[in-house]
Amino acid sequence: MDLLPISITMNGSIMEFVVSFDMRAPAFGASADRLYAAALDISAWADRLGFQAIGLGEHHASDDGYLPSPIPMAAAIAARTEHIILRSNVLLAPLYEPVKLAEDLAVLQLISGGRLQVVIGAGYRPYEFAMFGKRREDRKALYLETFKVLRQAWTGQEFDHQGRKVTVTPVPKPTPPLLLGGAHPAVARRAAAIADGYYPPAGENWDVYREACLTRGLADPGESAFPLGPIFTHISNDPEADWQTIAPHVAHCVQSYADWTIEAYGKAAGPFAANVDPDDLRKRGAYQVLPPAGAVKLILSLGNERTFILTPLLGGLDPDLAWQSLHLFEAEVWPHVKHLAAPRFFSAQPH
Repeated sequence: MDLLPISITMNGSIMEFVVSFDMRAPAFGASADRLYAAALDISAWADRLGFQAIGLGEHHASDDGYLPSPIPMAAAIAARTEHIILRSNVLLAPLYEPVKLAEDLAVLQLISGGRLQVVIGAGYRPYEFAMFGKRREDRKALYLETFKVLRQAWTGQEFDHQGRKVTVTPVPKPTPPLLLGGAHPAVARRAAAIADGYYPPAGENWDVYREACLTRGLADPGESAFPLGPIFTHISNDPEADWQTIAPHVAHCVQSYADWTIEAYGKAAGPFAANVDPDDLRKRGAYQVLPPAGAVKLILSLGNERTFILTPLLGGLDPDLAWQSLHLFEAEVWPHVKHLAAPRFFSAQPH
């Protein structure tokens, strides 16, 4: 699943609170127009409450309308918020024309007042690459090129790109940090070489990244990433009844990721194994429906340097149900855990 923890230095902070959206709208769920309107309202709520970041996934040609355009979505959220970080996790850079991407991200950074954080990923679905006329086999070269073009473009100076003269304006202030997402040890080492930070799922290979940073003489990024808590947490005064409503949406998401990994690798990979019973996922802790006191206990038990994610519209959940959870969170959970929240700023490893 495209939900990854922050993994740049957080200046001694304790916990990151994130709201994440993938904007899936399967036929049995809420309509896309309701979900998009709700996402903007929820973003404003999270900003007011004191959350650190909003995460936006990206996929294409999904039967359920998974968010294909995180940049305009982030711009709309920027207009409704003031402080919260806008994070692409992950932006599928190999599918973009990099010069135009540099322009669009520059404008988004200016619109947001410097709150953009760009997590770049390689992508994995063959259909997506074919749809954009790209070869999946070229994805590493394509995202390396994207890093190079973005860094050159955001100087505001003219440069050569594929035999063409290019000048990108306006210049974003400050330059958005560029993080590299991925779980392979080679990606961790590459992040130290080319990126402003590393963004691994569940903190994999953070030790590899840290060692690579130290070998290169970069600042120590710390002992650990911000590993995830549960993928999904819903607050309810009737958890069992709400789980019956939520379970089909969980099953839909899990099956979708399983199908995509089968498409890419010939078998279900990662935590999204085929035919996973959503009740099993709940028992293992990935998907939680809890009373307020249980949510407080869960968050306090996560310990330091963790990411707690709310995914209120998971798999097209009805916004009315989502708001019931969010209101309970604000009234009966947040007062007991807000002291754990990280400061609303970040620092990246300079390159």
